[in-house]
Amino acid sequence: MRQVREKALALDFDETVWRSIRQSREALLVAIKQGGPIYGVNTGFGKLASTRIEDAALGTLQVRLLRSHAVGVGEPIPARVIRLILLLKAASLAQGYSGVGEAVVRRLLDFLALDCLPIVPIQGSVGASGDLAPLAHLSLPLIGEGQVQLAGSAPMPAAEALQRLGWAPLTLGAKEGLALINGTQVSTALGLDGLFKAESIFNTALVAGALTLDAARGSDAPFDPRIHQVRRHTGQIDCAEFYRKALAGSEIRRSHLEGDDRVQDPYCLRCQPQVMGACLDQMRHTARVLLDEANAVTDNPLVFVREDRSGQRSVDLLSGGNFHAEPVALACDALALAIAEIGALAERRIAMLIDPAVSRLPAFLTRDPGVNSGFMIVHVTAAALASENKSMAHPASVDSLPTSANQEDHVSMATFAARRLSPMNENSARIIAIELLAAAQAIDFSRPLHSSAGLERVHALIRSESASVDDDRSLASDIEAIHRLLDEGSIAATLGLSSPDLWPKEIDDRELTAAERPDSVRTSS
Repeated sequence: MRQVREKALALDFDETVWRSIRQSREALLVAIKQGGPIYGVNTGFGKLASTRIEDAALGTLQVRLLRSHAVGVGEPIPARVIRLILLLKAASLAQGYSGVGEAVVRRLLDFLALDCLPIVPIQGSVGASGDLAPLAHLSLPLIGEGQVQLAGSAPMPAAEALQRLGWAPLTLGAKEGLALINGTQVSTALGLDGLFKAESIFNTALVAGALTLDAARGSDAPFDPRIHQVRRHTGQIDCAEFYRKALAGSEIRRSHLEGDDRVQDPYCLRCQPQVMGACLDQMRHTARVLLDEANAVTDNPLVFVREDRSGQRSVDLLSGGNFHAEPVALACDALALAIAEIGALAERRIAMLIDPAVSRLPAFLTRDPGVNSGFMIVHVTAAALASENKSMAHPASVDSLPTSANQEDHVSMATFAARRLSPMNENSARIIAIELLAAAQAIDFSRPLHSSAGLERVHALIRSESASVDDDRSLASDIEAIHRLLDEGSIAATLGLSSPDLWPKEIDDRELTAAERPDSVRTSS
């Protein structure tokens, strides 16, 4: 998935997958000929479900469906997320339960392969009957309408892009427009994007916490494995192990094993495994939910083809509610809480470092307080960012607002739950960047003693971008420089330790469906 977020990717499915798509489409067309009402196929939508549509107008119905639902607003969804949405939508339709034609799935893969990315406004979905508005914007270019970005170019009319690529606009048949806009692919892709960034932030926060603990001459006794084994939470156990390994061999730690009259460290140091471990457990839960959703079929109605022992086929067309994105909403709400807490704990560690009564370091980490303010106002910035995250962490899923004349009387708000993860991640990332600067400054006060080998490499990397602060200067550019290192994953990688795995082994080992198995997809770059 991460590769798809960064560049174009050519994909094809195994012939067994294409056969399943064709079989599903044929079954749907047979059912239409039999004349019974099928929701969204030969009826209206939502509150208009009882309105019957004549066979001659079924294609027109699908085109108008896309046009009427393409009413999103706001900034465009980032290109990396659009690539993921295209992949998830193609993979969902390819499982053979949606009744779309082969051409629809192939065109989605074509868009992905040639980096023809629809321009999709980020606001306008309540995550109920699928991500209707954004998926309509995603789908309009298939029929030559809307706008796209072609291989990184400026936005252009989709009709112009199709002409450049030598493609004719698709002619949609019965149910194909509905299958394209029904589904949770936008909220799921935004959630995955937020999860991938949160993983990087989490790993760097572990490193920052270890560096701060050593700089403050904190104790590593609270990371004894026996303490965490009796608590039983796997995230806590894994984080405690990380801190033990990160601090192993520190001269700073050995220097105060005797003669230090402090009995216990503040919670921001001592309880790091408990807080960060709980965040890790929430992130792992989110990963499980979003992985299942990424492999799910979430449009409506669904086509189920059954074959008896004699080879006789029968078809069930079932209308349900897989488009309701409540699982995504709740999972993203849990992830938002974890992101906020990661940043909040880092902010508390910064506050501890600049307070001489707690850290026993020079006030505000400056040798000449009064003339210099040191890290006083840098901490204020961190506090402001932490406060913003607290507001954004309010669960989106509890704010259901009925739509479609009360036909959709409970909605998930999953798309907002997912898209607010990006600004929250950025806030926490910059808090951690500030902590790394403060911790590096605090380490400087411990010289000539050294930290562990890994943490010394982290300190050196920070100093390669930001010199020690002797007299006051603006640290705004320093914060951004360390933020860039965090974004690249350089800081966590420098430590040389394996961070706790966000994607537990049991996810990878579960039984996959035929459409999910790796040998059913061929990849080329």
